[in-house]
Amino acid sequence: MPVVLSELVDPTTTALVTCELQRGVVGDLAPSPELVEVCRETRLVETAAALCTAARACGARVVHAVVELRGDRAGLSINNPMMAMVTKNPAQVRQGTPAADLVPELGPEPEDIEIRRIHGLTPFTSTSLDQVLRNLGVRTVVPVGVSLNEALLGLCLSAADLGYRIALPTDAVAGHPMEYGRDVLQHTLAYLSNLTTSGAIIEAWRSGESPAPQRSTT
Repeated sequence: MPVVLSELVDPTTTALVTCELQRGVVGDLAPSPELVEVCRETRLVETAAALCTAARACGARVVHAVVELRGDRAGLSINNPMMAMVTKNPAQVRQGTPAADLVPELGPEPEDIEIRRIHGLTPFTSTSLDQVLRNLGVRTVVPVGVSLNEALLGLCLSAADLGYRIALPTDAVAGHPMEYGRDVLQHTLAYLSNLTTSGAIIEAWRSGESPAPQRSTT
């Protein structure tokens, strides 16, 4: 059954969830240039900022899922190559430093909510993100950010497992290499979410019209 996008992203039951759009991940303090370059080429930060502005204007909640690691990395389980890698750079998204801040294009604005974690690979696991969204009456999440390799992919998997509907703007997410990100969208996330675009979501929020998503899973 086709999904009506304006109903799926009804502002009263929808939250825009940004994932790791931080200075030390995709911004000026990022330690690795590859993902930064992908985000620059795709204008991901600008697109995410436009979605944030549109969400705030229509009353949809903006929630920022960010990672901020302790300098001594206490709280991490060094049980995989990704966690082993971050131990080599104690300045990477270090708690209390500018590297852990959101990129300035996203704010945060006073009405936004930030969910911070010092552990793990993905935003939902053992954080308050699920409880906060449920307390806000959220049924649909609009995930934006990085990366399709790890955290953003995990956000979508967890959201689907937890019963949320997902409207995923394919021009506001990224992975490295870019071709891999496209494959994840086509071969994995297309089966978990309703793929759409930032422009379609913004138009639905502004006018109540319902451009059709690329794929429906409900």
